[in-house]
Amino acid sequence: MVSDSSSTTTAVDNPAPAECSEVSQDEEKGEIAVGDSEGREARGTWKHAAFHVATTIATPAAYAPLPFAVASLGWAFGAASLVAASLATWYSSILIASLWGWNGKKHTTYRHLARSIYGSGGYWSIAFFQQVASLGNNIAIQIAAGTSMKAVYKYYHKDGTLTLQHFIILFGGFELLLSQLPDIHSLRWVNAVCTFSTVGFAGTTIGVTLYNGKKMDRRSVSHSLEGNSTWKMFKAFNALGVIAFSFGDAMLPEIQRTVREPAKKNMYKGVSAAYGIIILTYWQLAFCGFWAFGSDVQPYIVSSLTTPEWTTIMANLFALIQISGCFQIYCRPTYSYFEENLLPGKATGKHLFQFQSHLTRLVFTSIYIVLVTLFAAAMPFFGDFVSICGAIGFTPLDFVFPVLAHLKAGRAWKTTRVSRLQTLLNLGIAVWFSVVAVLGCTGAVRFIVEDVRTYKFFHDM
Repeated sequence: MVSDSSSTTTAVDNPAPAECSEVSQDEEKGEIAVGDSEGREARGTWKHAAFHVATTIATPAAYAPLPFAVASLGWAFGAASLVAASLATWYSSILIASLWGWNGKKHTTYRHLARSIYGSGGYWSIAFFQQVASLGNNIAIQIAAGTSMKAVYKYYHKDGTLTLQHFIILFGGFELLLSQLPDIHSLRWVNAVCTFSTVGFAGTTIGVTLYNGKKMDRRSVSHSLEGNSTWKMFKAFNALGVIAFSFGDAMLPEIQRTVREPAKKNMYKGVSAAYGIIILTYWQLAFCGFWAFGSDVQPYIVSSLTTPEWTTIMANLFALIQISGCFQIYCRPTYSYFEENLLPGKATGKHLFQFQSHLTRLVFTSIYIVLVTLFAAAMPFFGDFVSICGAIGFTPLDFVFPVLAHLKAGRAWKTTRVSRLQTLLNLGIAVWFSVVAVLGCTGAVRFIVEDVRTYKFFHDM
């Protein structure tokens, strides 16, 4: 268990860099002194935190490729990788939550938390990785949403002429409307619905997967790794990136800022509750999907489902509802950055309800949505984007940085033996998942190059 000291200033072995105490007024955004009156504005409970965390991680875009990842790794290595990633990200999330107020200030964004520990280099590193994770995740979500909408459309209009790109654009328009909501807390009821849709999607998809698996001729299903040694190697690399993506959550400090005091304890409960849902559903879907369809399972599991048709439509609708909330969670770091620079009066509330503020927000959210939508429509290669996003974006944010930041901030347990064991555990996680990031990126780039050669831009997948 991580030390849960009070939110008051605590002496640590490695104090924050000196530059953090001499930053300009603009740089002080995102840092609130413990006990400051702004802290009373947080109204979220641990249940709200659980909704946000579950919505951020457990999305159909994250669930859907897990059977494909296990199929690419085989039963033994696939199961081991999935279990290890589950435990490692839960542990890392608890570590991030424990750093709330570690130096007497509440760091309300991941970027500001990184700066408090590593200085400006940490700030810009996390900003880069968050943008990669945000953009990659939302491109994948756009593709998944378009795929689900197209499946529902084709069920009712089998000869319909609308393509995947039309539905990607429609989803982008809907997200532009949601993007006008001011912050994550304003999405709490949206994310509550999304969390229940997560359970609905998982339950429906697992049930239909088992039904399809039993109806199939089991002798025709192969669970062996296919292809030559080079192909198997790159598929395995790609699968590691997919698994890293499936546990991606680059928004914990942003979520924690919405949680009432005691923020640490509420966040611990929220994270643990969310991971209870995640583990229950992730593991079942991953293993059931691989068992049912074997090596032929599609990167987006819903595409492998055939009968009964109405249940596959239900799964697609659950997926569409859930990922509409997830998209919003992941675009918020980008919106926050623009607001800090374009709406300087937001911190004092001067411009919150003024026309200029709303117009400025509409402009930069429109630019973001248009770019993401254009990229998703042009290159709708779901599995490839999932992998490269997991490798480059989520692996540093969710596996590597939390364990190293915890050590750097001096938050290891004080008992010498336990402290050494935790240090070794943290370093082991950092090293292994750094390797995973490199391998996952290598595999993803290989398959993106292959897909670009095979398909034209704006291909109707």
